[in-house]
Amino acid sequence: MARLHDIVIDCAHPAATARFWAGALDGYAVAPYDDAELARLRAQGITDPEDDPTVLVEASGGGPRLWCQLVPESKRAKNRLHLDLVAAAPETEVGRLVGLGATVVAHHDDHHVLADPEGNEFCLYALQP
Repeated sequence: MARLHDIVIDCAHPAATARFWAGALDGYAVAPYDDAELARLRAQGITDPEDDPTVLVEASGGGPRLWCQLVPESKRAKNRLHLDLVAAAPETEVGRLVGLGATVVAHHDDHHVLADPEGNEFCLYALQP
């Protein structure tokens, strides 16, 4: 039986997208660049981790990882798959996410639709007790 391991986000700027999602999600952080990872990049001719074509965002609690990967084409249509987030205070969280670089796409009675800096939509709902 299969299980979810990674969620991959296609983007033009993997490092910036990874920082957004690491800041947006509780318990997530951009994976550190150890010597082996830096050597892997150098072998590809990449001297600055900011130019890494695949940046990993890890969950401290063992949740699914996020991979931000470089793709040549830009986003052209609505996502076929998106993330649903929850927060205890959604109105406050919308402001925090906008401060990280998200944009508000729509407000609905029971949730908000936002987009990350690359335009990938996601929804924010109130945390149910």
